[in-house]
Amino acid sequence: MTTTTKVILGLVGAAAVGAAVGMLLAPEKGTDLRRNIKDSAGKWSDKLSDMWQNGKKAAEKASSRMQTEM
Repeated sequence: MTTTTKVILGLVGAAAVGAAVGMLLAPEKGTDLRRNIKDSAGKWSDKLSDMWQNGKKAAEKASSRMQTEM
């Protein structure tokens, strides 16, 4: 794993933990809190999936360019 990847994963993890702690400390009913956590987790999952796909496409494109240049 490169340093950049580690930094990105660290930031994503820290943001997720911060969001979870913020929700747990917010003064709202348990059912509302659980629904908000579920919605937020789904959004994070979608964003991470999109980031993964974009990174994969970029890596494939870079690999293809390297192969044509050789």
